[in-house]
Amino acid sequence: MDTLNLLLNGFAIAATPINLMWAFVGCVIGTAVGVLPGIGPAVAVAMLLPITTKVDATASMIFFAGIYYGAMYGGSTTSILLNTPGESGSMVTAMEGNKMAKSGRAGAALATSAIGSFVAGTIATVLVTFFAPIVAEYAVRLGPPEYFLLMVLAFTTVSAVLGQSTLRGLTALFVGLAMGLVGIDQISAQARYTGGVPEFMDGIEVVLIAVGLFAVGEALYGVLYEGRTTETANAMSRVHMTRQDWKRSWPAWLRATAIGVPFGTIPAGGSEIPTFLSYATEKKLSKFPEEFGTTGAIEGVAGPEAANNAAITATLIPLLTLGIPTSNTTAILLGAFQNYGIQPGPQLFQTSANLVWALIASLYIGNVMLLILNLPLVGLWVKLLKIPKPQLYAGILIFATVGVYGMRQSAFDLVLLYFIGLLGVLMRRFDFPTAPVVVGMILGPLAEAQMRNALSIGEGKWTIFLQRPVSVALIVVVLSVLLLPRLVKWWHGRAVAPGTA
Repeated sequence: MDTLNLLLNGFAIAATPINLMWAFVGCVIGTAVGVLPGIGPAVAVAMLLPITTKVDATASMIFFAGIYYGAMYGGSTTSILLNTPGESGSMVTAMEGNKMAKSGRAGAALATSAIGSFVAGTIATVLVTFFAPIVAEYAVRLGPPEYFLLMVLAFTTVSAVLGQSTLRGLTALFVGLAMGLVGIDQISAQARYTGGVPEFMDGIEVVLIAVGLFAVGEALYGVLYEGRTTETANAMSRVHMTRQDWKRSWPAWLRATAIGVPFGTIPAGGSEIPTFLSYATEKKLSKFPEEFGTTGAIEGVAGPEAANNAAITATLIPLLTLGIPTSNTTAILLGAFQNYGIQPGPQLFQTSANLVWALIASLYIGNVMLLILNLPLVGLWVKLLKIPKPQLYAGILIFATVGVYGMRQSAFDLVLLYFIGLLGVLMRRFDFPTAPVVVGMILGPLAEAQMRNALSIGEGKWTIFLQRPVSVALIVVVLSVLLLPRLVKWWHGRAVAPGTA
């Protein structure tokens, strides 16, 4: 009952006119971001971080959350009508959604996508409401050794899963860890890795790194490497579903939600995996398998879209309760929290209860807003695709530059911003993931502090990490993440080799 009272208090805060306004603006921007190919929610949140520093923390986080799940809704529009996923989580939707559009059923595809997103997002939000406090309650009992190893787990999983290879992921992680060490040492108060540059004494701003890697890096990459061709949209039909469409869609929504939520709570590389799993499940269970890949099966749209939104909503559980991001955007959101001097983790539900419960309440409100925004206004969102890419990228660069300069009015920050932006271009060009850089930079100093605390408890002995059951279990999980894929690959190669000889 206490949880319900806290949630009602959260609704009272989230439903104030100013917070409703920020939720609505976030949902609108998020939908637009999802519609525009290549401009993901991580880019949008990173770009807007500097201008929200003067805004109340609760309103700001509600705004960013609106962008985050709004982008998941908007991405399906271009996937269905243009076969151009606005977000990586919408790739699978394009497979059947575009086939339905070409068969004159774009309206049904868009309707099942929007309603499925609403159903899955709402169920996942209910799970966040009731399970996040329980996770936080148990997390409070963990000590420095467990927290250090939890962060090591976040490092290894994000590096191993998000990159094209573990080596590339770990390289990006170590770049982030190196950036996080620049500045004044927390314990000795000595300057380190500053190179004699006074501006580095306070460390490198997380906001600057996020804007440089995501917003500037993505815009410059688009200018340098992406083509300017656009695909013609399919004709729109009335956005509605027949009784048969409803009958085929609702089981897919529920199955996809069950698949998406667990993947959101673990660092498993975002929503791509659950969307593919949901698609495979629906294809196997469908009574109309002949429609897949030909005229388009509505289950192939309903399932992946629901899995996408369920996974995205569930990422808030590890972010809020453990302070561990499990996707690009949650890594940026972690930086946004820290920008306000707030550290997500088990204490967050005690120290910033109003903010947490207002944020959770805003998810319910945002889901309703997005359903209203997406069903009647599909035609309006499609018109955004007429914005020429040169003007779009120029606008992003101007916005990012003004935002970063406004933080400290420092010309040095601008030089560093574009240097980081060029680093982002190189990373994108050679398939190095950018999320581990942000994760390493944010969690690196925290992991260092927890490691030092753990060694202090163990009187300088590393065996402290082997003396607690939870820390030993975490070491086993970390080693499994690093070694298990290689062992499976080796075993598979060994099994196949005799047959090929």
